[in-house]
Amino acid sequence: MHALTGHTRTLQIPSPYLLFLGDVELAGFAKTALGLRDWAPEKCLGELALPTARVTTGLAAMTPAEAAAKGAKSLVIGIASVGGAIKPEWMPSLIAALEAGLNLVNGMHTRLSDQPELVAAAERLGRRLIDVRVPPANIPIGTGIKRPGKRLLTVGTDCALGKKYTALALTRAFAERGLDADFRATGQTGIMIAGGGMPMDAVVADFESGAAEILSPPAAPDHWDVIEGQGSLFHPGYAAVSLGLLHGSQPDVIVICHEPGRDVVLGCDGFAIPSIEEAIALNLTLGRRTNPAIRCAGVSLNTSALSDVDALALCAAESKRLGLPVADPLRGGEAFAALVESCLA
Repeated sequence: MHALTGHTRTLQIPSPYLLFLGDVELAGFAKTALGLRDWAPEKCLGELALPTARVTTGLAAMTPAEAAAKGAKSLVIGIASVGGAIKPEWMPSLIAALEAGLNLVNGMHTRLSDQPELVAAAERLGRRLIDVRVPPANIPIGTGIKRPGKRLLTVGTDCALGKKYTALALTRAFAERGLDADFRATGQTGIMIAGGGMPMDAVVADFESGAAEILSPPAAPDHWDVIEGQGSLFHPGYAAVSLGLLHGSQPDVIVICHEPGRDVVLGCDGFAIPSIEEAIALNLTLGRRTNPAIRCAGVSLNTSALSDVDALALCAAESKRLGLPVADPLRGGEAFAALVESCLA
């Protein structure tokens, strides 16, 4: 593995985890819990949800005391909601976790360390409060200067539709082909999976591209950094993060991520999802500012709502229409192999 620079943050999170779902109603807002379940299953012991929650990881339901008795070390807030606030309704569960002997791990914008009630309880009980979304100090302004090494960035037509999963699947596929490749995490879930990274949406805007540059430092010519994308250039609230990451990553290759059937930007009614063609064109146009050789290798579709037959048919039809490889990385198969080969071409 290619080491991160000293500017990025490395985390030591005690595991296994009890995943806290709170009162989440949409799977897109439970992406931290679902991502950990899918990519770090050996660390996930069970889930804790409030009665009003409508999403489940499928793991065993446990109280904090039951989880602690089975060996859990931390309760991870598995929610990534709009605004990233810790709700007052969650406090009894979080306090109960501390009292049961668990540490608290949080990827929300609101920090555990800013909650007096939790700070007092953690100090009294000797537990840790671990805030993941804390960028390192002294991030430089981006230079735009090209760095050696190869880089792939996953970009999307919206938030929470597969950029992290696609980056993880491609990293694994590259490694299986004997390539030197690293997954570079840019969001709270990816950082928890990888054990380090850069929380891009917590970085001050002027330093976004600089943060991306130090996340993916100069590397050997044949080394691949597969960088987790954030947000979307079309998102009315999050586009600034996406642009800073695109400029600072200087990707040689992009893969467009899209969820068929999603017509409106998640959490932003009234804003239509762009077409795949629009997303390709805008990302290439803006990406050429720091890497004139940027290219789109293909499309990653999140077909989780479709049957195997329908998913394969859609990928084949979209590939023919776009003239690019189109695949669902989690389904694998020949379509995904073609996408991988196109990335490496």
